[in-house]
Amino acid sequence: MFERFTKPARGVVVAAQSAARRLGDDHMGDEHLLLGLLAGGAKGGGVAKVLAGLDVTTEAVERELAARRPPAGRLGPADAEALQTVGIDLDAIRRRVEETFGTGALERVSRRRRGHLPFEKAAKRALEGAVREAVALGDRHIGSEHILLGLLRQPDGSAVAILRALGASREDVRDRVLAELPEAS
Repeated sequence: MFERFTKPARGVVVAAQSAARRLGDDHMGDEHLLLGLLAGGAKGGGVAKVLAGLDVTTEAVERELAARRPPAGRLGPADAEALQTVGIDLDAIRRRVEETFGTGALERVSRRRRGHLPFEKAAKRALEGAVREAVALGDRHIGSEHILLGLLRQPDGSAVAILRALGASREDVRDRVLAELPEAS
């Protein structure tokens, strides 16, 4: 599939891999593609203008991501609540693990994956959506603008949720990208 990607679009995927690693993730999700659009080959093109015009920055996306995630290696309050419904007390399990293996045993970092990180389903769907967007627009290439449009095809995706939290609706982003298409990268 990547043979039809423009150089900037390939840069987006590479930058997404880097973002995932920097954040300590062992996979690449659609949120990483959004970060790749901000950091990768999209700089200076139509996608960069659209995102900047909506105040969607790397820093803002990373802040939103951090607010949505439990600390690395930890289950969050929603996980604890879900476990409680089936009679599992997460705090009691944490205490027992630390009694057995020592204080901070649950904080130890696992080994990081080397090589390419696997794509999560959401990232795969976004890239497939990018191909569909290019075909629908009659383009022979897949650019960073198509990747952003592919992300927007997933209303329940992390990237769309982050955009929404930053005040950028799917419809507005899509309209702005389509308006920038002649200049897009």
